[in-house]
Amino acid sequence: MADEPVTDGHSVRLDSLTSWHADWSGLRVAVLGLGVTGFAAADTLAELGADVLVVAGNAPADTIRLLDVIGAGLVQDAAGVVPDELIRHRPELVIASPGYHPDHALLVWAAETGIPVWGDIELAWRLRDKVGPAAEWILVTGTNGKTTTVQLTATMIAAAGLRVAPCGNIGVPVLDAVRDPQGWDVLVVELSSYQLHHLPRTGPGSLTPFSSVCLNIADDHLDWHGSAEAYRDAKATVYANTRVACVYNKADAVTMRMVEDADVAEGARAIGFGLGVPGPSDFGLVEDILCDRAFHEDRFETAVEITTVPELRARGLSAPHLLADILAASALARSFGVSPAVIHDALDSFRLDAHRIEVVAESAGIRWIDDSKATNPHAADASLTAFDSVVWLVGGLLKGVDVDDLVARHVGHLRGAVIIGRDRSVLRDAFRRHAPELTVFEIESDDTGQVMPGAVRRAAGLAETGDVVLLAPAAASMDQFRDYAERGRLFADAVHEHLGGEADEDSAQAPGA
Repeated sequence: MADEPVTDGHSVRLDSLTSWHADWSGLRVAVLGLGVTGFAAADTLAELGADVLVVAGNAPADTIRLLDVIGAGLVQDAAGVVPDELIRHRPELVIASPGYHPDHALLVWAAETGIPVWGDIELAWRLRDKVGPAAEWILVTGTNGKTTTVQLTATMIAAAGLRVAPCGNIGVPVLDAVRDPQGWDVLVVELSSYQLHHLPRTGPGSLTPFSSVCLNIADDHLDWHGSAEAYRDAKATVYANTRVACVYNKADAVTMRMVEDADVAEGARAIGFGLGVPGPSDFGLVEDILCDRAFHEDRFETAVEITTVPELRARGLSAPHLLADILAASALARSFGVSPAVIHDALDSFRLDAHRIEVVAESAGIRWIDDSKATNPHAADASLTAFDSVVWLVGGLLKGVDVDDLVARHVGHLRGAVIIGRDRSVLRDAFRRHAPELTVFEIESDDTGQVMPGAVRRAAGLAETGDVVLLAPAAASMDQFRDYAERGRLFADAVHEHLGGEADEDSAQAPGA
């Protein structure tokens, strides 16, 4: 009985569930996970009248109480064990939160018993018509720069007077966006590789986005996907069935191949972006001018100005990776008909998120910069490239990714380094190989409250006038901190405590970045 497969009779019904207004009542669903995404899925399905059982590990008491309110059940997720309550529920559908590895016991069980598995993105796509005409979707993925590009794109589209919601992996579940009673013209959706892993490329649940972009590709989350190939294949799903513009990075041949291999709608265009002079159908730089040479009538002969590097520099937005993000976002916004003048004005008011190349303080000619959001080597590389002389705070959970090339590439402009986190030995060995004379300290404490004060004291002893002390960990934070935001906040607190009244605190972004 425990291993008896679910009958195939449910599959016909699932194929018909492509609208909020379809009949979801009584559908037996198991939702895996009770984080922000999992609760949004449970809440949505309960509202539709489905019979929902949530399977989760530790969850806040308030969230558990809310499950009672919405009428969903809850069972403990015991690692490696399929709960009896789940088997008795006989789910016709499983909704997997992004954090569940493909080889998780519950997903293996679902596959063995023939139960379809959706992610929250497929569910949201099927339900996108709840409020008025369904919003258009613009999809954004990549190893780095996703959140910034989503925010930039949404800001540009909003400046044109359209109702737009940035959502997805950015922190607002897409399911919450599609249920918003005011409705939207456009959703700009940040997609992680985890979310893309579960998306079908064909069939009733496949997306048909307006435009899409993969910003860049570097090895990341290999512990989750199992290989670099599987990670890249998941990312490539972003382009499937795109109708208007597939935006790709001219400096990253992998993203171009993704577009070439994608099965897209007839008439969809490939639009490149890069920091060089743009060709027809590209966005790029002509000297210090950011240009569109894709979405105007005379694109074979001329380019249209969007903004200039000096203007962006004044707003802390001129680091090379930020210029690339701005060009990608401009391409997405232009694909939707936003004018260059509107994009220019929108950039005047745009500010980066906290913990993204954020100046914490400046004292004695030394800048202290928080880029805690640089959670992988690719992001840290972009951050390190923006500065000439750096004391580097690095380390955390490396997630199976090699950091050797990153260290080798940047030791030439390091004043020193301070290593934190669980995977210190990997970084220690890399510094010994590539810079045996460089001063490198390790913070061995696992006490969350002591890590950053110790790191800041060591960094202060290394830094000289003109240096940047840069927190760009190249690693995830969950070994010692709740998330990258806590890591960045504790770094800032430690800097302010160390400097006392000497610092010229500045909440703006790094003007030289």
